[in-house]
Amino acid sequence: MIPLSDDHRTLRAPVMTYAIITVNLLVWILVQGAGFNEGQLAASVCNLGLVPGELTHLARLGTAIPLGDGMACVVDNERINILTPVISLFLHGGWMHLLGNMLYFWVFGNNIEDSMGSGRFLLFYLICGLAAAAAHILVQPGSPVPTVGASGAISGIMGAYLILDPNVRGRMYFPPIFLFRIRAWLVLILWFLLQLVSGLPELTTIRPEVSSGIAIWAHVGGFIAGVVLVKVFENPRLVARRSVLV
Repeated sequence: MIPLSDDHRTLRAPVMTYAIITVNLLVWILVQGAGFNEGQLAASVCNLGLVPGELTHLARLGTAIPLGDGMACVVDNERINILTPVISLFLHGGWMHLLGNMLYFWVFGNNIEDSMGSGRFLLFYLICGLAAAAAHILVQPGSPVPTVGASGAISGIMGAYLILDPNVRGRMYFPPIFLFRIRAWLVLILWFLLQLVSGLPELTTIRPEVSSGIAIWAHVGGFIAGVVLVKVFENPRLVARRSVLV
């Protein structure tokens, strides 16, 4: 399911939402070569992506993970690794990965920023992203596979939306041809349940280092963080003013 828009207007221009989207685009183009150079893309994912086993030191140094034709990501002990939970939030694995994340972020993020203010929103976004990274590491502490993407932080934004704007109607596209106007709470709860079901196989004790390639539990962790923390970061004055726009 793909969100297209919602019916809730904003009080102010979502400056921080624009800024975060811009940073993601610039990193994709300038650091990752916009995906046109396979070597540059693989190097960015390997060197700057979040590798749980590097942070926990549970992955054996020198373990190689294939990233493409003739390329592999090797587990190391570089100082930059400690920063990858934040850096990886601004990296992506392909155009569809980037555009899909930014679409979700735009639909849900501008309203959450409008309820928090720009500064609180940025801090909330980063904390949800770190919570998502922590959840991923907790479930796969020894994984040597690099993970990138803003989806964990965006999941936190979606969790916040569930609390602040559950009854707002939005337009959702269900491929290949279905388009619905539907309440936000129904979409968000369904999405969360799908993440839980998809993530259950990763909890098995049989070859726990193997995953689907998607950090499902990062989505779950980010979403829960958003639900729990939104009331800490909301600005009551802005929320009260927004209530008349519904």
